[in-house]
Amino acid sequence: MRRYTSRMPAFEYQALDEQGRQRGGVLQADTPRAARAALRERGLHPLRVEPASERLARTTWLGRGRLKAAQLALLMRQLATLVGSGLPMDEALAALAEGSEGRLRSQVMALRARVIEGVPLAAAMGEFPESFPALYRASVAAGESAGKLDGVLQSLAEHAEQRDLLSRRILLALTYPVLLTLVALAVVSGLMIWVVPQVIGVFDQVGRILPLPTRVLLALSDVTARFGAALLLTLVAFLGISVLALRQASVRQWLSAVLLRVPLLGRLLRALDTARFARTLALLVNAAVPLLEALTIATQVVQNPLLRGHLAQVALRVREGQGFARALADCGQFPPIAVRLIASGERSGRLDAMLAEAAQHQERELDTTMGVAMAALGPGVILMMGALVLFIVLAILLPIFQMNTLVR
Repeated sequence: MRRYTSRMPAFEYQALDEQGRQRGGVLQADTPRAARAALRERGLHPLRVEPASERLARTTWLGRGRLKAAQLALLMRQLATLVGSGLPMDEALAALAEGSEGRLRSQVMALRARVIEGVPLAAAMGEFPESFPALYRASVAAGESAGKLDGVLQSLAEHAEQRDLLSRRILLALTYPVLLTLVALAVVSGLMIWVVPQVIGVFDQVGRILPLPTRVLLALSDVTARFGAALLLTLVAFLGISVLALRQASVRQWLSAVLLRVPLLGRLLRALDTARFARTLALLVNAAVPLLEALTIATQVVQNPLLRGHLAQVALRVREGQGFARALADCGQFPPIAVRLIASGERSGRLDAMLAEAAQHQERELDTTMGVAMAALGPGVILMMGALVLFIVLAILLPIFQMNTLVR
């Protein structure tokens, strides 16, 4: 692959052509003044000229430069295709920029600017860590040094697509029960605040002792109407305090241990983090990243602080000479089937393949467990809402039955 050794900076520009149409792109020049002169030589009237990397760094700092998982997957796959066809890196990035828009276009143009200046692609990605995590930078660096950049980029695209698909499956599975719970809370709150006091207040004026369910419902409705705002503020304050507490490492560690002990939730969290870790590590090992460095990078994708701490200990034991699978088994926090697959790959020299198999197994386990959980959660919410509505209806009907008995 052809490398550029020129160290002239690159500038992103906006200009008007002879027909008054706006043009944009990246060009290489010694100074902004030289860049404007080069644009005029092309028959363009420059409107804005600034260093491309500085502009993207500013948009990233403002929170607009981070790429989504789907955008990152598309970028990696298209770049792998162009690089695999023999196109030089700067031309491949230029072709991608022409077919992109918004933040993706700005990101690609900034990468191209740095490549034109002679910076390797991995180092250019390192200037924008918000968009390109350590996983991508290390894999691309290994691919560049081994001359297998197109294959590494293809693997990165598949990895990004798998993570995006996994996130979408989880979001889709949680959407129905969450919406159902919100609707149930809204309906019950509306009944307790507005409907119940008006209906049962009539019976309260009769002067007789109301049935127990009716008295309980009146008390709850009165508390909700009088102290609803205070209860809401208390809830908001509790959430705020919880967020502040979760910034403490000790609190996060304690909460992580508690969540992992919850029967169904702990199984889900463990399978999710194991799948993420195994798939990320498989990609890094396949890209010829050294195992210790790959372990350090793959640990960063684990969300549970307790599991992340155990993986840090695993990396330390591997550094001291212990086998990877043995260190995983000793920590006792990861599914046995995943540990056995990793041990098999370690013995056979096919660690990347067995890591990918372990990730697929955990994803299947995750799908099965989530399916069972969601199948039980949806009807459970409906039954709970039905029980609350039944209690309210009985609390309203019992005084009516009582009055009919007195009339007879």
